[in-house]
Amino acid sequence: MTAIAMPAWILLDPLLQDWLREDLGRGDRTTQAICANQTQQGKAELEVKQPGVIAGLPLVHRVFQLLDHDIHWQAAVSDGDWCECLEGKRTAIAQVSGRLDTLLMGERVALNLVMHLSGIATATRRYVDSLAELPTQLVDTRKTTPGLRLLEKYASQVGGAINHRMGLDDAVMIKDNHILAAGSIATAIALVRQQAPFPLAIEVETESLAQVQAAIEHQANIIMLDNMPISLMQDAVQIIRHHNPLIKIEASGNITLDNLRAVAATGVDYISTSATITRSPWLDCSLNLYPESSQKRKQTAQYFQ
Repeated sequence: MTAIAMPAWILLDPLLQDWLREDLGRGDRTTQAICANQTQQGKAELEVKQPGVIAGLPLVHRVFQLLDHDIHWQAAVSDGDWCECLEGKRTAIAQVSGRLDTLLMGERVALNLVMHLSGIATATRRYVDSLAELPTQLVDTRKTTPGLRLLEKYASQVGGAINHRMGLDDAVMIKDNHILAAGSIATAIALVRQQAPFPLAIEVETESLAQVQAAIEHQANIIMLDNMPISLMQDAVQIIRHHNPLIKIEASGNITLDNLRAVAATGVDYISTSATITRSPWLDCSLNLYPESSQKRKQTAQYFQ
């Protein structure tokens, strides 16, 4: 898999610090009582309990690092790797060691992130694999959890999808309510062209062949076919290709694994769906402390060499 760049830490650190502050509140009462000696050391393994695509490992490392710069981290896999896991068994994918109180205080935030992001990456990979050998590419949407968009879209990329615009300033998308507000597709495009800076692309959401014709006539760069039946989508693609083969075509609305290949077969360039983010179950993971001398430690030590 091609390496996907994690967003810069200057953007992520404030988020991670906020989430740690949210969880710690006025202090971890349990850990502070049990680990009164703050020099006590511990070692833990991050384990997955079901198969899936891993995403968010650098974040796990960073969470513990923000609590204590002296922690030691070692990962056996990378983001984007598919991790197999036999039923009823756990697979160790990373080790972290350092002050025991650090491991206990950072555990929940670290797990929440890697479980959520790995769930998105796993769901996305299933959709991407369903499009194997087809030229159509899977695209995500702006239906994300407030505050988590950077990371949810990162996980989407890890799973193999392409990011749609990150925010409203990335590109122009004229949707149904914009058309209603402007009065027509023609007026909406004209108004946008007066103000949008070069080189922002203009995408128009269409629901009928009449709207498709209007988008073509007024030179939209991308035409979205929204919630169209397959037969209507096929007609729309043929019309667009006949008039201007350079226009990119996106299909969206009611996309499922069951109809994904049928939608792609119409000839669209992109299929966008929010399901891979909004409907993905978390990948089950745990962080477990193990005494240095335990049999479990001996069994997994070779995995990290």
